[in-house]
Amino acid sequence: MQLSLVNALLRPRAHLGLRASRAFSTAPVNFSRRTVLKSCLASEVTSSPLCNSWLYRRCYSVVAQRKPAVPHSLKPQFFSANAFHGAAQASQLPVLAPPAVGRWLLFSSAMVFAVIVVGGVTRLTESGLSITEWKPITGIIPPMNAEDWSVEFEKYKATPEFKLLNHSITLDEFKNIFYMEWGHRVLGRLIGITFVVPLAYFGLRKKLTTSMPIQLTGMALLLGFQGFLGWYMVKSGLEDSIMDTPGAVPRVSQYRLAAHLGTAVVLYAGMLGTGLAVIKDWRYARGGSWSGSSTMNWQNVLSNPVVKRFSRLSKGLSALVFLTALSGAFVAGLDAGLLYNEFPLMGGRLAPPMDELFSFAYTKNADGSDIWWRNIFENPITVQFDHRVLAMTTYLSICLLFAYSRRPAIRALLPPLASKSVTAAFAVANVQVLLGLATLLYLVPVPIAAAHQAGSIALLSTMVHLLVSLRRPGLAAQAWRKAGMQTKGSGL
Repeated sequence: MQLSLVNALLRPRAHLGLRASRAFSTAPVNFSRRTVLKSCLASEVTSSPLCNSWLYRRCYSVVAQRKPAVPHSLKPQFFSANAFHGAAQASQLPVLAPPAVGRWLLFSSAMVFAVIVVGGVTRLTESGLSITEWKPITGIIPPMNAEDWSVEFEKYKATPEFKLLNHSITLDEFKNIFYMEWGHRVLGRLIGITFVVPLAYFGLRKKLTTSMPIQLTGMALLLGFQGFLGWYMVKSGLEDSIMDTPGAVPRVSQYRLAAHLGTAVVLYAGMLGTGLAVIKDWRYARGGSWSGSSTMNWQNVLSNPVVKRFSRLSKGLSALVFLTALSGAFVAGLDAGLLYNEFPLMGGRLAPPMDELFSFAYTKNADGSDIWWRNIFENPITVQFDHRVLAMTTYLSICLLFAYSRRPAIRALLPPLASKSVTAAFAVANVQVLLGLATLLYLVPVPIAAAHQAGSIALLSTMVHLLVSLRRPGLAAQAWRKAGMQTKGSGL
């Protein structure tokens, strides 16, 4: 009987040892006397003399308790080798966009920022009407020889801009403005490719959260519409009807210019905000801090009435920054910056005379019923005055928001990143005011005016970051963090 008992004990030991070495090589075996099988303890071995012998000791080695291995379905979806989320039930959790998606969106926003600045330089150098055709595919290739350049130059000679302004331009001078507009168009096409191709990749690989495919597809469609809108804008400056209008200057429609710029700014803000949100959600899901604070609870912070009011003020101020930038497009489209080159007065007064601000010369209706809105959008004097008012209102509002955020009671409630964003907005606003004054007083020099336009987008960037720092984490990030905390609490 003792020999049969020895065989019964030794065979399972060898069998289990082989299985453990093959299937659980990465799971350490935990030997514990308390986990001995009840069948072994209840057997006659416990009452035999072998109980204190080597056979009884081998019995403990046979019935070792092993911690259950993590099933394959519980492996994390994105967090490789991360103990915190190692046992998170990824198959039951929503998709969480990885940091690669956020970096791609931030890169795309940087490209849009660049094309906005290049577009501003194109407008300031009066290069936008140098290419008289829109060829989305073949237009990528510039003229390659003298014959091609001659053909393009002849096309330009037929435009109102050449006949009224640049009739003495040489071929080399034409090449300069041509390459400026060509570079702007090629950069726009490049943005489309670098956005659509990664979007398709991340979508097929299911790396996007539930709401992102529709949101990003909308951005892609807006990019395509932006190309058409750009040509629609250029086309307005090539119309022959300009030649029949007394005193007309060949330029693009200020309405279409504002629409073109506004669409680009909306795209930029959308890409930037979404990219920042993706990266911050990823960090939060991994157990990182929310909005720069490891001690604040975002539910408590965002539900506070004071923070809610601060968030509403931030959203309103962001809209004001956008509106001010949009009014700058009307200033550029009408060359309104070349009038009243003084500050803070306009012709020795805080505001021009009413007959200049609302002149009947801009009305088209016989009864003059359109005098208000036409002067607001078509009178260069009124457009500059409106831009001044909007700019100073924006600057004073940012100063007040900054002062409000510095109050000890408010500062204690705001997350650290929100406070830093307000400070950054205040600093950029000061620089932007100085650039605007320099642009006006020095008669719109190209480098300063381009920097002024870039400053408006930089100011909007700080406001977008402020809004992102005051948002709650995404639902996917909340689910991943909750699963990770439960896993950590259970000791897995």
